[in-house]
Amino acid sequence: MRLTSILTILGALVLGACATGGEDSAGYVAVRQADSRPARPLFGAAEAASEGRSQALGGYARGCLAGAEQLPETGPTWQAMRLSRNRNWAHPAMVEFLQDLSRFAATQPGWEGLYVGDISQPRGGPVRGHASHQIGMDADIWMLPPARLDLSRTERENLSAVSLRRERGAYVNDLWTEQNWAILREAASDPRVARIFLFPGAVVWMCDNETGNRDYLRRIRPWYGHDAHFHVRLNCPSGSPGCVDQDPPPPGDGCDQAREWQANILNPPPPTPPDPNAPAPAPRGELTLADLPQQCTRVLSSGG
Repeated sequence: MRLTSILTILGALVLGACATGGEDSAGYVAVRQADSRPARPLFGAAEAASEGRSQALGGYARGCLAGAEQLPETGPTWQAMRLSRNRNWAHPAMVEFLQDLSRFAATQPGWEGLYVGDISQPRGGPVRGHASHQIGMDADIWMLPPARLDLSRTERENLSAVSLRRERGAYVNDLWTEQNWAILREAASDPRVARIFLFPGAVVWMCDNETGNRDYLRRIRPWYGHDAHFHVRLNCPSGSPGCVDQDPPPPGDGCDQAREWQANILNPPPPTPPDPNAPAPAPRGELTLADLPQQCTRVLSSGG
């Protein structure tokens, strides 16, 4: 469905609600019915950002993004990858962070900067292949050292990131370097960062090898996958009162949890026997507009 069609439908519904007033009006019912539609295809159809000031709305896995800024496709120390996805949109705070980190990466031997993967769609919202990346405050950063920053659009579609894991993610492989560590340490030491998601073997390696300040390790959390890129999540930015921060990581450096993940990869615990009396789990439906903050309907219907 094209964006113009979506905007026409949503605009008509919102105008109908405003014209008729109360909650029992036909306009209100029409908007409520529209909000039951799956949100992902609606946000996926948006080709440009909404008008107005930049705001992250809702939570990382249930929200949207108003007034997004596009990370330029190429900069002096970065390139955005997989441009056909149109996911190099973010809150300005994330754009600034990525540019700052890329400048640091460019000081590392063998690194010209950073290759940046998915951030968010032009108006955020649910996105295929991710649970989060909805409010412009999550970004995937490749761990492949960029040898050049003049890749064509075609090259950016075809170049593959490389995995740094061994033994199903329990350990790092020979492609892991001190430069990967330095870039992760720099990112996790930034007060703008809430969390970094990375495969367990790399987290344990850093835990075992860090001999200085360990405070940054608390922000690097083991998670499935994340062996060819690391996922940075920023704290909610100023000027976004509708943004919902994630609870901070538990106290400590997090290394015990990372080693537990590692142990469970190497020696998987036996499966928990099913409880015959347990109720059937509720089916997980696709997020609808009604599941998102109310402002997200206006973000979709805004010009841009």
